[in-house]
Amino acid sequence: MTELTVVGIVAGPEAGGRTATAVAGVLEGTGATTSLLELSETSHADVVAAIEAADAVVFGSPVYRASHTASLKALLEGTERGKWGEKTAPLQGKAAATVLTGASGHHFLAQNELRAVLSGFFAVQVLSPGLYFDHGGYVDRNTLTEESTALARSHGAALADLTAAVRGSKALRDLTPVV
Repeated sequence: MTELTVVGIVAGPEAGGRTATAVAGVLEGTGATTSLLELSETSHADVVAAIEAADAVVFGSPVYRASHTASLKALLEGTERGKWGEKTAPLQGKAAATVLTGASGHHFLAQNELRAVLSGFFAVQVLSPGLYFDHGGYVDRNTLTEESTALARSHGAALADLTAAVRGSKALRDLTPVV
């Protein structure tokens, strides 16, 4: 089997924040060839091309107003899904993990909205449960706690396993969006 490639997409308002740290932790656990793209620094076309080329995606976003960021919403709204005359579907048949971050644990349920969009609207096989870190999961802005590091890496390993399962199943790869 060919080597696994995973791209991390970070939807924070500026590069290098807590969300990038958490996504990097998940990527480390995959054992794959990885790259990390910050939406604040990368064009939509480059992000979509990276998604198309990858076997799996880690979507990371801080939670504002009980949801993922507007930049992640804009990326998803501008990404084709192979319906109604669209020519591409870069997310279809992929595995993905979600990593959300917030100031407190009160917003962890924002995972549900992102998971629903990815699985129903794009036919992505989304790793459950999603990962959520509040400020208590960090030593500082760029360092996860020991426990959070282990959790992020375990999600990365699980994403690698899910990706192998999706790559090995024509039926999973061929599922199309709900509508």
